[in-house]
Amino acid sequence: MIRSGRYARKTRETDIRVSLRLDGRGKADVSTGIPFVDHMIELFATHGLIDLAVRAKGDLEVDQHHTVEDLGLALGSALDGALGARRGIARFASLTVPMDECLVAVAIDLGGRPFFGYDLAPTERIVGSFDTTLMPHLLESFARTGRLGLHVLQLRSGNPHHLLEAAMKGLGRTVDAAAQRDPRRRGVPSSKGAL
Repeated sequence: MIRSGRYARKTRETDIRVSLRLDGRGKADVSTGIPFVDHMIELFATHGLIDLAVRAKGDLEVDQHHTVEDLGLALGSALDGALGARRGIARFASLTVPMDECLVAVAIDLGGRPFFGYDLAPTERIVGSFDTTLMPHLLESFARTGRLGLHVLQLRSGNPHHLLEAAMKGLGRTVDAAAQRDPRRRGVPSSKGAL
């Protein structure tokens, strides 16, 4: 069974289309108008073995906020669609990711309850043209509509590009691991029998 999700969101501020396929090869075709964000989303797809197509147009003449927020909402919604009823999945995953001098821990719960914890503290506000204060907003929006618990913790700092790269690589890997089907599991991964 192919697990895929699509989501389109059009407002007066943004026009975003996302097509996502779990259990893929990590093929990414991403265009957001923000080159650093394109790079981060490509890392997520590549390391998560998620086939992903993203087209985002936003009011970047105002700033990056609306595009980044709505991108997170669209990505999370597409993931939620791909997971469906979440029957038979592993549900939990965590990974500590080194990226040269930086070390970031990412933990995820695909159990249906949105939560977001984040303590990355990049030493520079702007990387490329990207405002790094928007990274938690991107990930929080993703967690909310993806209906998942997500923790992103900084264990060792350094170059802000490396720090954010480690987070996005870890996000891809943990989504992939938590979404894996466990052939021993029948139904949803919960002692309550429901997520």
